[in-house]
Amino acid sequence: MTDVLVITGLSGAGRSQAADDLEDLGWFVVDNLPVELLDKIVELGSGTGGFTRLGLVIGPTAAPADVLDGIRRLRRSHRVRVIFLDASTPELVKRYGSSRRKHPLDDGSAGIAETIERERDLLEGVKAEADLVVDTSDLNVHQLKALIYATFGDEHIRSNMQVAVTSFGFKHGLPLDVDLVMDVRFLPNPHWQDDLRPLTGLDQPVRDYVLGQPSTADFLERFEHLLELLIPAYEAEGKSYLSIAIGCTGGQHRSVALTEVLAAWLRDRGHRPRVTHRDLQE
Repeated sequence: MTDVLVITGLSGAGRSQAADDLEDLGWFVVDNLPVELLDKIVELGSGTGGFTRLGLVIGPTAAPADVLDGIRRLRRSHRVRVIFLDASTPELVKRYGSSRRKHPLDDGSAGIAETIERERDLLEGVKAEADLVVDTSDLNVHQLKALIYATFGDEHIRSNMQVAVTSFGFKHGLPLDVDLVMDVRFLPNPHWQDDLRPLTGLDQPVRDYVLGQPSTADFLERFEHLLELLIPAYEAEGKSYLSIAIGCTGGQHRSVALTEVLAAWLRDRGHRPRVTHRDLQE
């Protein structure tokens, strides 16, 4: 059976870069695919001598309703997953300013920011259909490549749901498009300990301080029990990815330490979590 990955998202958010990265991993990729050819390409790729892994990058001018119809039609008879590349409007404005390229939807009637927001609204339904949403606002090409490699690089030997765990600071804003968010600001803050303030949750003294709090063990036990319920249920429903975010005030101490603990717990149960410390300043 051909493994089909549909790559879509906002213009300038990294679709073509993701396609190049998939090609490096051995996927057969068709870039800027007209949605009218979606079924035909998959049919050809699924035939004798076809491709086991097929990446399809939907062009920016495709009608969202047609994209949704095509995805849902393919899902009736193929394993189809959708990755949606997203980015903040200020970051996309900056990228278009640097490249001096014209936005595909730019008809001269509005500025670049307004055009980006119009495309965002148009693609809201496609984004809702996605199995994985990746915010590339803070990712350079190397970081995006590492994420693509970690997510799709060795799927032929991995069948269980992929899990991503992210630490963050609430004062920097919530992460976009995560499935579960846990707020650990109820724990005492190492920031107020003079000897711990310059350290991070990756350092053993901070880790010992956070894990040594009476409420930490109770929190971890209850959260792990919740995940023991949710992960098999998500897998049974066919969910391919689960993203978990753990937040404290600044994203330096508590959330980092607990993210590392949770990742180790997941590894002990056969998962290979992708760990990100979004706001960590090392």
